[in-house]
Amino acid sequence: MKIFCIINSLSGKDDIDFRTVIESHFSPTNIDVVIYELQKGCKKETIVQQIKAAAPDRVLAAGGDGTIKLIAECLVNSDIPMGILPAGSANGMAKELGIPLDVEKALETFINGTIIQIHLTKINDEICIHLSDIGFNAFVVKKFETAEKRGMWSYVKAAWEVLWSNPRMSIQIQTDSQLIHRNAEMVVIANATKYGTGVLINPEGSLTDKCFEVIVVKKISLAEIFKMRFTHKPYDPEKTELFQTGSVKINSRKNVHFQVDGEYLGKVKTLKASIIPDAIKIITESRNL
Repeated sequence: MKIFCIINSLSGKDDIDFRTVIESHFSPTNIDVVIYELQKGCKKETIVQQIKAAAPDRVLAAGGDGTIKLIAECLVNSDIPMGILPAGSANGMAKELGIPLDVEKALETFINGTIIQIHLTKINDEICIHLSDIGFNAFVVKKFETAEKRGMWSYVKAAWEVLWSNPRMSIQIQTDSQLIHRNAEMVVIANATKYGTGVLINPEGSLTDKCFEVIVVKKISLAEIFKMRFTHKPYDPEKTELFQTGSVKINSRKNVHFQVDGEYLGKVKTLKASIIPDAIKIITESRNL
């Protein structure tokens, strides 16, 4: 087997030398390992060329959700399976797939795990592998990106600041089957089910079905957050609504904060999203997704 390992050394776990760990893990085996370290500002086209030149049997992405998104874009409609070595601050997609956060165990999963095909969503011109949203959480991501320190405490601090300054949005949502108008604090386009914080935002989600979910958070409350994080009881429809669809168009009266897979992308007034079925092959711990 030949594997191509793409390492983002700028990701959250800057205390681990992933090149050394990967080389040490596979040195006793007959697996051919090629390592490529991402440089700041590296273009997708460059990564695609590197993958083609290496002609690997599998690709390993070492980084956070932004890195996973980038490598997934390079492998859409490819027969090459992608594995994940969690190296970010939240590691939402790794947790979604049941991939161990321990480096050695994650590498074992990469070789011995189950290969499945999952869908992605295309939102405006962006590919989303995990979760995208407008409003509250996107504003938090913006604050988090400028924080001096990474980690969960910095995210909580950013969320607390935004909670008192995030305006409600007036939005129109056109799904495959209905047109709705809502005032909301946050709208999520959910390819997956939960954030890296453990918040289950999309209890109806599956990575292997033929649709994605749109979650409209009309009012952020401690009771709803507690449900999403701990009890996973049904949402209060007065505060949170969920719609399943294969495409959606969202219009906001004003410009609103927008993020995809943990990357803040500025403000938008319109989002158009559609599903890309069976988009990539990915290596996970379980088929039950």
